[in-house]
Amino acid sequence: MAISHSASHIDLDGLRFAMVSSTASEVDPSSPTVFDYHERDGMVWGEYEGDTVRIGRFVGTRVERRISISFTHVVDATGEVVGGAAESRIESHDEGLRLVEDFRTADGDQVSVCAQIRS
Repeated sequence: MAISHSASHIDLDGLRFAMVSSTASEVDPSSPTVFDYHERDGMVWGEYEGDTVRIGRFVGTRVERRISISFTHVVDATGEVVGGAAESRIESHDEGLRLVEDFRTADGDQVSVCAQIRS
């Protein structure tokens, strides 16, 4: 778990994030997409679901405060499988970490923001 927010001490393993905004769709604050992160030796991976996503997976790397991933998920309403790539920056805030993600799918470039869920 992330104890310090300096770049050298960030550990995403076991952290959860909830989407708070996205240019791709309106975020339902009562049931946002939730992301579960795992990290080891610079590799990151995880799963996500909620809001417009039935189920999704991602895998990639982290260097300092930058995350690079590839992702695939199933759209809840249509069953369509969507894949893409993303570059995120990790920001520290009083309430925890935030991930600001620039992502690409066949529909184009988008931006989303996810906030750490505190236990």
